[in-house]
Order: sequence, then structure tokens, then C-alpha cells
Amino acid sequence: MSGIAGIVDLRGVAYPLYYALHALQHRGQEAAGISTFDGRDFHIHKGSGQLSEVFNEDELSRLLGNVGVGQVLYTQKAHRGRPENIQPLNFSFQGHTLSITVSAALINRESLRCEYEGKGHIFSTTTNAELIAAILAHELIAGADAETAFVNTIQKLNGAYAGVAVLDSALYAFRDPLGTKPLCFGTTDTGYVVASESVALDILSGKFKGDVKPGELLIISDTGVSHRQVQESEHKAYCVFEYVYTARPDSVIDGVLVYDARRKIGACLAKNPPKADLVSPVPDSGTAFATGYASASGIPYTEGLLKNRYVGRTFIMPAQSLRENAVKMKLNPVRRHISGKSVVLVDDSIVRGTTSLRIVDMVKDFGAAEVHLRIGSTPIVSPCYFGVDLPTREELIANGRDVEQIRDEIHATTLEYVSTEDLVKSVGIPKEDLCMACSCGAYPLEIPSECGCCKRKITNIK
Repeated sequence: MSGIAGIVDLRGVAYPLYYALHALQHRGQEAAGISTFDGRDFHIHKGSGQLSEVFNEDELSRLLGNVGVGQVLYTQKAHRGRPENIQPLNFSFQGHTLSITVSAALINRESLRCEYEGKGHIFSTTTNAELIAAILAHELIAGADAETAFVNTIQKLNGAYAGVAVLDSALYAFRDPLGTKPLCFGTTDTGYVVASESVALDILSGKFKGDVKPGELLIISDTGVSHRQVQESEHKAYCVFEYVYTARPDSVIDGVLVYDARRKIGACLAKNPPKADLVSPVPDSGTAFATGYASASGIPYTEGLLKNRYVGRTFIMPAQSLRENAVKMKLNPVRRHISGKSVVLVDDSIVRGTTSLRIVDMVKDFGAAEVHLRIGSTPIVSPCYFGVDLPTREELIANGRDVEQIRDEIHATTLEYVSTEDLVKSVGIPKEDLCMACSCGAYPLEIPSECGCCKRKITNIK
């Protein structure tokens, strides 16, 4: 997953990058890093933990320069716990300087890694960022100009990715041709911003200019801003989970305000409401769904659960034991609101089911007579290969179980998921342009270990 940002600003970029990454903290809480370039040298600071744990005023004051990139990191299990993987990564070779950070899940990473090891590259991390840097370096050393080097590199990648890089003082941003990873750009009074979500622009009082188009290379240099379409696909594969869970509700992702999509999903869930006393979200990601549900059903919206703001997202905590222990730290029922009441709880998704079970049991322990669970996603039955760290099929509670069996497992009085049709309608993007593989197993790219693929045709543009 991860959140990335790249900024050009005449007043310096250290603090703008910090604020932009703060707006993206929900996308990664394991580590954070910022790299800046002053025209001659890179300045970098990074470390494990949330942004406020990694940076202080002294560190930021040492990050000099008018262009830079940064990341808040969330890594998949296979690459977790390696400090060398914390991005950005900086390189210097044959007169070139490069700083790069990506949010990427490459299907062909192993074959590319083997290819470039065969060409003499020695990798010191397991990141896709270093792999992409190796390809870029190879292209530049072979004589390509910077833009051509990026074009040739991008056309070798197969998977979901969004990246920002500083190469020889210019800022480059690129996005996979299916648009699976979000990336947008905008302007401030004194510069330019590229970031995973539009909220990073909002915190900087920036003006949203648009999304980096799927398959596009964006270049910001002394000569201005240029856009180059590198690849095209007839149909996209925008990640539906961005609209259900990953993105902040106040973000605009590919033209869709996430809050509006979630509110519409909530309204769809209320077509056949139970007899209940109140509708409560599982905060925070369930809030927009619950407001839509309450409005459509006429059942009063009341917060039956309150969130401790100092506990991060349990879904992106790296170990299941941490997720389970964090539930009571994160959420506390309001006894007077729910005791003796029939409660509709609205949440974004059920993955393993362990967290939902604990929440339902906790609400019942605080006196709720009934707990009706409503879910803003379709049942998740397949793993994700594109950066959302969903577990194996065996760990997914919806794999091999129907809704009634899931309801029984998590101790809910009733359970309903949004339908695929209502989910697509609420997001407002055609189904053929969404990646919904986690709920149907039809992947938009060929996955070697999977037979259920609905492969999009990608065309390289020279």
C-alpha cells in the first residue's frame, strides 16, 4: 500500500513533504522517510515508526532543497522488518543522482531481478524501488536521456505501481497503465505536488489539477510540466478497495469523492433494514457508510463505539496478534447508548473475521440485545497481488463459507454485505474498469499461481 509524495517548491520541500505525508499516514505506519535535493547533494532522513516518531524540527531543518520525495511505508509480510527497505532510496552513478520511492506490487519482480543480477547489479534491499532504480540506471548508462530511460523502464514493469523520483534535480511521477495505484498532482503558490491522494494537496492549501493518468509519466523540471503517455489499456483496473477502505474519505480518487461513494454504499445496505434502535459505525472507516445507512433507513445515527485516536489502523498492523490486542485499545462501547438496544453496526469489510468477532462480542458484553452487522464491501474470497496485504484464501473467512456461516462465526444477530451491483453503482466507475479480484478471483493481470484472470491488454507507446 504505502503513501508517497513528491514536491517541487521554491521555499524548500522538507516541511511540505512532512505535512503531505502526515495526510497520508493512514496508508502506512511502519516507517517514514524524506529525501531532498539542493542542486548538488541529497539530504535524507528515515526510520521505523509513524511520521511523528521519525521526524522532529531539527531533522526537518537539515533537509535542504527545493525538490524531494517521501513515503510512509506499509510492506507486505515477505519484506517486513528490514530497515534497509525503508524508502526513499538514494543512488549516485556516472554523474547522475537519483532518489526514488514507489508503492508497487510487481508481478514480474523476480524475473526482472534475475535479469538485472545477470547484468551485474547487486541488490541490497528487497524493494521494488531498488529494482526500478536498477533498470533506470542501466538505461541511462546505456546512453538514454532521462525521459527515454523512464519510458523504457516503465514499459518493462508488470503490475500495480505508482512512483515518484528525483533524477538530476527534476521530479518524475509515474503510474501503472491500469490505474490500480492512485496518484494525483496539483499546484501550490510556489510549486508542484504529486501524491497518492488529494488530501495531501488539501493540507498544503494546494490546487488539485487532476490524477496522473494510468500509464502516464509526469515530469516537472526547470522548463515546466510535461505529460507523456507511456502505456495505454482499453480497460482500467481501479482498486475498489480504495473506495471501501484504503483511501481517506475526504480524498478524490480518479474523479470520485470517497466519502460520497461510501455514503451511497451505506444507503444501498439499508434496503431491508431490521427493526433496530440505532445505527452505529465501526469507526473510523465505517462512519460514512453508517451515515448513509441511517439516512436511508430512518434509524437514528448514534455512536455506539468510540475510537481511541492514538491507536492506528488494525488492518495494516503487521501481526495478527497485534490486530487482535489492538481492538479493545482502539474501540470502546458507549454502554448507555447500546445497553438493551438493537444495534446496527456498519463496517467497511470483513477479512479474517477475528476483529469482527471481537467487536460483536464486545458490544454484546456491554449490553446490546441484538447486533446486526452491515458490511460496505462484498465478501472477500481471494488474496490480493497488487499491494493490499490480504491473507491467503485459507485465512479469509468468506472463502468456502456462505453469509449465514460467517454470521454464525462472528456471533452477529444478522449479517448483510453490499451486493456487487450496488457497490459498482455507488462507486460510479464501470465494473470493467474496476479491480474486484478480492471478491471474485478475476485478476486484471495474469497471475502465475491463479487461473481466474480477466487480463487487460496493455499497449506500449513510443
